[in-house]
Amino acid sequence: MNRLVTISPEIQSGEPVFSGTRVPVKNLFDYLKGGDSLDEFLADFPSVHKDQVIELLSIAEHTFTFAEPEAYEETPA
Repeated sequence: MNRLVTISPEIQSGEPVFSGTRVPVKNLFDYLKGGDSLDEFLADFPSVHKDQVIELLSIAEHTFTFAEPEAYEETPA
């Protein structure tokens, strides 16, 4: 998860942000709740990579639908 999200008091006062950026994760959910597309979010926040968003959404899906957790566990590289 650390490669997707960073939580640090030095970055955005500790609000979870996409790793390597200062973009709060909450912004993604605000965009989606507001009816904006993933492409619109990515266009407005070019420092966030599409694979980061897809993986984060996948983790959320598996967490809240009680799907098999190994689908998003990190594997040794």
